Amino acid sequence: MGTKRISRLTQKDILEKDFKTGLRGYSQEEVDQFLDQIIKDYDAFENRIDWLEKEVERLKKEAAALSEHTKRPQPQPQAGNTNYDILRRLSNLEKHVFGSKLYE
Repeated sequence: MGTKRISRLTQKDILEKDFKTGLRGYSQEEVDQFLDQIIKDYDAFENRIDWLEKEVERLKKEAAALSEHTKRPQPQPQAGNTNYDILRRLSNLEKHVFGSKLYE
């Protein structure tokens, strides 16, 4: 599917980042722990994005299939089954059964 990168950093970039130390520098252990949390988040985000992209593709296919289904010609009522035709047949039947007396 070819996922387009959203973030500028990769997990490897974060893992291999080297911070310079100064006189009053940060605790290397705290920085490493924080970077480990960020790497886990990146992994979770990438997994979620992959899942969502697959879900989008699945839903597109489902929508296309439903659209195709609705484009198929629907069965038309058979000739002679319209309301007008039914009323005409009923009228003819009444004339036949009751004769012309019904309409006098």
